[in-house]
Amino acid sequence: MDIREFKAGDVVRHFKRETTDDPDKYLYMIIGPATHTETGEELMIYQALYDDYDFYARPYDMFMSEVDREKYPEIQQKYRFELEPSEEDEEE
Repeated sequence: MDIREFKAGDVVRHFKRETTDDPDKYLYMIIGPATHTETGEELMIYQALYDDYDFYARPYDMFMSEVDREKYPEIQQKYRFELEPSEEDEEE
């Protein structure tokens, strides 16, 4: 099993980024995990780094899930959200 952890400030890409030529589309900054006050459900809070820069919340398990291969067979990315390599990572 893969162990994946994101921290506040990490930039992640949504798998649909593979479907666009816009270099900024589908990039998000992690705000951090949260807990729904009524249900106790774990959520991930993140902010778009394009268009309206809105904030979003998604169930944590869904955020961390793999791409649905039946629905999106052409997508190469394994997970719904993956860490976007930083410029420093690309220089190494």
